[in-house]
Amino acid sequence: MLHKTIGRILKVGVLLSTWGLIFTVLLQIFCRFTPLDTPTWTEEASRLFFIYAMSFGAGLAMKNEYYVHLDMFFSNFPVKLQRLLVKVIPVIVLFLFAIMAIYSIQFVLLGIPEKSPSMGFNMGVAFFSMFIMSASISYYLWKKIQKNYKNSK
Repeated sequence: MLHKTIGRILKVGVLLSTWGLIFTVLLQIFCRFTPLDTPTWTEEASRLFFIYAMSFGAGLAMKNEYYVHLDMFFSNFPVKLQRLLVKVIPVIVLFLFAIMAIYSIQFVLLGIPEKSPSMGFNMGVAFFSMFIMSASISYYLWKKIQKNYKNSK
């Protein structure tokens, strides 16, 4: 149940962020070809939508294993080393992203008093994308480690 809910939240986040990005960029394009002035907030909004789309999508990419693999390089290793790397690399990456998740919370708290230049919201909102990315990647790495452990028995 939790697994499906997290996946759905990430999918909705990617869709909303992507549609927001498309809308703001189309608004910028439309205003450039008309006598209307381009709203000042559109540049910052499109940047924020892009950042959030990548943050939500990073966990889904880990879930579905859409990241680049160096199979040609990896397949030249001995089989024992390959098995070891399949188990060790996700643990190391999980450790790094867990650290990032912890420190991103501090980063969000530091950004709360700061204000965005053109939109006026607190920068903790923008920095929260780092927590979403690191937490979702950590979650799906943990699931992958559990799966690898069950398969090795």
